Amino acid sequence: MYNKPSVSKSFWTSNMMHSANTRTTIALPTLLLAATDRAVTDGKAKSRNELITRAIQRELALIRRTEVDADRLQMAQDDEYQAEVLQMEAEFAVAQWEALQTIETEA
Repeated sequence: MYNKPSVSKSFWTSNMMHSANTRTTIALPTLLLAATDRAVTDGKAKSRNELITRAIQRELALIRRTEVDADRLQMAQDDEYQAEVLQMEAEFAVAQWEALQTIETEA
């Protein structure tokens, strides 16, 4: 059966942007640092920190999208999960039909 991802959804939210900063040291290839500095000089980013933060956020978002895609694939291939979905759809079918009729009557 499909298992939910172990990483908390809140980890991936935009709240990371507003969390407290922690100072750290990283080693970058010389040419990458030079390109970073050029981007700052050209006004493409406010600072090295801002550019690196944005790059990490984009990479984490890509990782998250990849995980979500893998989860969806797993769900699509899980017969038990698919049976549950069909059961839920059947249970809501009457309510959906009634809602549609109500909307059409009011229109």
